Amino acid sequence: MKFIFLADKKEMKAKVARWYFDEWGPLVKGATVESFDRKLDDYLNSNQIPLIVVAVDGEKVLGVAQLRCHEMSIYPDKEHWIGGVYVDSEFRGNNVASSLILKVQEVALSLGVKKIHLQTEKLNGGLYTHLGWKALEQVNYRGVDVLVMSKSIKR
Repeated sequence: MKFIFLADKKEMKAKVARWYFDEWGPLVKGATVESFDRKLDDYLNSNQIPLIVVAVDGEKVLGVAQLRCHEMSIYPDKEHWIGGVYVDSEFRGNNVASSLILKVQEVALSLGVKKIHLQTEKLNGGLYTHLGWKALEQVNYRGVDVLVMSKSIKR
């Protein structure tokens, strides 16, 4: 497995948009695959936030994760977030998500980020707890119960 930026392989954008729409489209009023695809244009960066890291194995796209700003409007003071973590069902259970999270943390650190946040529907923290993330609070955000977590990152 290796990592690239979506910006470096734009032809993967349609696949990522489809994944995101299938996973989170029902939560976004009026969402379409096309609206998700257009939104991904903002993430076609490799040296500034927002960006998307893609896990690949040869030509296979295994999964993706975002580094973004201000993911949850109820937390205007929390700037940097990991979001959009998605692994193709064929590759789940193979440490792809964990590897993506660690890579996004590394990229964040290289961009000067010291603290990062995320939200997960796994109310016990799931894999994030095993990666050293700390629970902040459980909230209902846009009709979904989520656990908000944070992590200080350093070399």
